[in-house]
Amino acid sequence: MNIAAMKAERIAVLYGGTSAEREVSLNSGKAITEGLEEAGFNVILIDTKDTPLTELVAQNVKRAFIALHGRGGEDGCLQGALEYLGISYTGSNVLGSALSMDKVRSKQVFKACGIPTAPFAVVNKSHFSKTDIEKQLRDLGGKVMVKPSHEGSSIGMAMADTPEKLKNALIEAFGFDGEVLLEAWIDGPEYTVAILGDEALPAIHMETPREFYDYEAKYQSQSTQYHCPCGLPEIEEEKIKALSLQAFKATGAGGWGRVDLMKDNQGNWQVLEVNTVPGMTQTSLVPKAAKVHLR
Repeated sequence: MNIAAMKAERIAVLYGGTSAEREVSLNSGKAITEGLEEAGFNVILIDTKDTPLTELVAQNVKRAFIALHGRGGEDGCLQGALEYLGISYTGSNVLGSALSMDKVRSKQVFKACGIPTAPFAVVNKSHFSKTDIEKQLRDLGGKVMVKPSHEGSSIGMAMADTPEKLKNALIEAFGFDGEVLLEAWIDGPEYTVAILGDEALPAIHMETPREFYDYEAKYQSQSTQYHCPCGLPEIEEEKIKALSLQAFKATGAGGWGRVDLMKDNQGNWQVLEVNTVPGMTQTSLVPKAAKVHLR
């Protein structure tokens, strides 16, 4: 179908939802809607928290732009429901969405595929009382990043470099997820590469005075700096673009998304994760990369 024909159809932008990333999703959905309307598309904005998906069928919607971040929108659940309803949607399919959203399983896939990623361990809430966190901290180099397995936007994440800090960080993370990833701390610069189809867009280097690129640094801080072009030598940028595409395809992701990486203190690249529904707010990274790409 050509663009002119698509503009004659009604397209639903699905946003909001009930996940911990609801506020980010609301902003993403509004920005996407504005962009589509400016381009001449017929758009309806639907908050899935208040509106059942059957309303899409009732309004004869055949296509949906997914702007839901986190659980229920980015983990394959929504994708499966839309497939059942016969509605086309943006981004990754059910498997690619579910696997990319799961930080533990995607790390296992990276490792199996030979994609560089930092050493890690997994702690389950049900076995927490029997877990030797001192040993896990020691085995991972004495400093770790604690990440709920199924959250995005750095929600529930924390640094821990003592057993007491690790215990507290785990308890906090268990408030979001029953399974938590412990990742060896990477002391180096962070980059992200947006993916569109089979193409990697210009890399972005993020800098923050905070301890790490957390929720506040992403969405609230005025001190976070974004560099695009990223400042890497061309051969090095091409290397991380290829690595990002490899990681993106390894989890079964497709359509569009973003891959986050860091460079450790030995100069090695480490893939952090694949994002299948990245933020599309005024401060989000994919629009920044796209703007540079189109220059």
